Amino acid sequence: MVAVHNYELALVWTGNQGTGTSAYRAYGRSHEVTAPGRPALLGSADPAFRGETDRWNPELLLVAALSGCHLMSYLHVCVEAGVVVTAYSDAPTGAMTQTPGGGGRFTEVVLHPRVTVARGGNVDLATRLHADASERCFIASSVNFPVRHEPVVVVES
Repeated sequence: MVAVHNYELALVWTGNQGTGTSAYRAYGRSHEVTAPGRPALLGSADPAFRGETDRWNPELLLVAALSGCHLMSYLHVCVEAGVVVTAYSDAPTGAMTQTPGGGGRFTEVVLHPRVTVARGGNVDLATRLHADASERCFIASSVNFPVRHEPVVVVES
C-alpha cells in the first residue's frame, strides 16, 4: 500500500506598498507563511533580488528543508543500525546559478553534518549511514540537483 501525505499552508503577500506591481522597485517582497498550530514564517526574496535580510527567502528555506530532512532520515537509519547519536549539527550550503532572462536553478546543496556518537560507537558505520539517509530523504529525492554530504563523525568524550 502506498501512503500519500498532504501538506497545506497559506502564503499571503504583504509587500503591496500602495501601487502593487506597477514597477520593479514599487513593491516589497515580504510575505507570510502560516499553517495551523505553527508560528508565522516571515518571508521575502533573497536580498540580491530586493528582499529583506531579516526574513527567510525561498532559497534558504530549500537548503533548510534538505538539511532538516537529512537529519530526520539520518537519525532514523542510525536507530535501525544501532548507532547511538548524542549530538548533530549541520552548516549546509547551496549554490544557485542565475541564468540570462532572470531565471536560474540550484546546481547543488552540500550538507556538512557534524555527528557525535556515544562512546564505543562505530564511526565508520555512522559515516556510511549518511548515504542511506540521503536515499531515504523525501526532499532530496524530489529535487533535480545533487545533494552531497560531507560528514564529520566523532565519538563522545
